[in-house]
Amino acid sequence: MQRIDRRRFLLSTISLAAGGALTAGVSPARAQGNFPDKPMRIVVPGPPGGGTDLLGRSLAVGMGRVMGQQVIVDNKAGASGIIAAQNVLASPADGYTMYLGFTSMIQLPALMPNIPVNFSKDFTPVSLMALGSDLLAVSSKLPVKSVPELIALAKSKPGQLSIGSYGSGTSSHLHGELLKMRTGIDLIHVPYKGAAPMLQDLLGGQLDLAFVDQSTANAQLKSDRLRFIAMTGTQHFKPLPQLKTLGELGYSGFESNGFMGMFVAAGTPAPIVAKLSSVIAAQVRGPEITQRLADMGMEPVGSTPEELLALMTRDSPRWAKIVKDANIRLD
Repeated sequence: MQRIDRRRFLLSTISLAAGGALTAGVSPARAQGNFPDKPMRIVVPGPPGGGTDLLGRSLAVGMGRVMGQQVIVDNKAGASGIIAAQNVLASPADGYTMYLGFTSMIQLPALMPNIPVNFSKDFTPVSLMALGSDLLAVSSKLPVKSVPELIALAKSKPGQLSIGSYGSGTSSHLHGELLKMRTGIDLIHVPYKGAAPMLQDLLGGQLDLAFVDQSTANAQLKSDRLRFIAMTGTQHFKPLPQLKTLGELGYSGFESNGFMGMFVAAGTPAPIVAKLSSVIAAQVRGPEITQRLADMGMEPVGSTPEELLALMTRDSPRWAKIVKDANIRLD
């Protein structure tokens, strides 16, 4: 078993004073009809200044303008989104606290059986905001220009080529393990603390190959120090329209897309969920956020709650199968 020491991964549950879900003396139906009648909060599972944070702040401005209330971004970074999720669940399920979640929500349950948050039961989907993929990049120092050439080289040098990831248990790690299983090649996994340091070593030639998320890869598309030879998911990458998916190249199992979506705590009244979904979807499809997502290399969506739920239901078992077959576990 690939056992990764993550004893400090799980942090203590955050305790917050939970205020009343509704204003005293106001019926639930009336409160829903007046929603929102106070400031709102988007909890972002990332640090200030990052791509997710900037997206959340753009969304907050647009939502505030439409809904007539201030929308505050609250950064709660760490533990692959668990800290932010716990923060949201410590607040009333009234729609005033939202969670900007991503793909790890459907990966962590397979990686961590004792995870302290049940994402499928504790949260209600609101809107799928964007889709993304990982690009398979190789150092220009490698004499390969295609996936078959990479496989042939790796087989001629078993255990000698290194494959990076932006963290153990992340999409880039899981895709790397799947590549090894699908092709029978032996690669050395090198986990990094984030995509940026991984990319630097890949550009410098200290790392041979890696699955790089679209947002990170976007700034390096014209670099002569990298070659992009394939991608995951089912959608093509607009800046590199000729780049084929691994599925198109005959390697199955890479169909899952990375995603970014908005969620609220389970139990939030359906009319409030519907209102938030409508507002968020419209904002995502607007020019400002569409451009910001394009700059991040992601595909804007803006969906109904049902569409986001369908994506998660479809992709959860796909990620779980990779984790099981590669025997990966985060402790």
